[in-house]
Amino acid sequence: MNINADFSQRVVVHSQQQPWIASPMVGVERRPLDRVGDEVARATTIVRYASGSHFSPHVHSGGEEFIVLEGVFQDEHGDYPAGSYIRNPPQSSHTPGSAQGCVIFVKLWQFDPQDRRHVNIGVTAYNSHLSYEFVPPAQGYSQKNLYKDAFETVTIFELAANNVLNLDASNGLELLVLEGECIEGNDTLIKYSWLRLPIGSTFSVRAGKEGVRLWIKTEHLPFVDEQIKRVKSAPS
Repeated sequence: MNINADFSQRVVVHSQQQPWIASPMVGVERRPLDRVGDEVARATTIVRYASGSHFSPHVHSGGEEFIVLEGVFQDEHGDYPAGSYIRNPPQSSHTPGSAQGCVIFVKLWQFDPQDRRHVNIGVTAYNSHLSYEFVPPAQGYSQKNLYKDAFETVTIFELAANNVLNLDASNGLELLVLEGECIEGNDTLIKYSWLRLPIGSTFSVRAGKEGVRLWIKTEHLPFVDEQIKRVKSAPS
């Protein structure tokens, strides 16, 4: 299965306008953003767990990265409320689910295969209000660096109303709107809109009148072909 699999193209998906698609597990649904592969896939997806739903125990051979958008995600290692940022590296395992229900933004098979670093950043990392509530800065922007290595940089940006953010997107860029709205190019991006810019792009975004909170990843797209090769050679 290929969804938005041409990484040389700019892609925008307004995910809240997309239908939920049932997964193999009862009570777990998906909104795919990009995907190369079937059940074993290099994939970027918004996933919704109904209350009381769960997946069977499994190993993430290619790694799993996610941010909890709503509710509380759970596994045997802990509870992760909205705002939690988690990286489960290649060869890690768990049994995910949610007693109350949750929505997550998740990326699979997008790690350096040698990465073994677990990351768990909680909601208090975002701002001084010690909650996931979005309070935009009075002016300019603030940023929280979530992860950085030789293959990728992951950051949360919070922009004041009408503020402009320019970033280097020469190695590609991905963006998910977490709160508020913004304008990039000719597109107005609203909550849970997803943008992917190809290698060689420039990036400039203007926050809306209520400000905006963005999850942004850069530096990662030169490694897509290697990731796809690993997916295709992995056991199904």
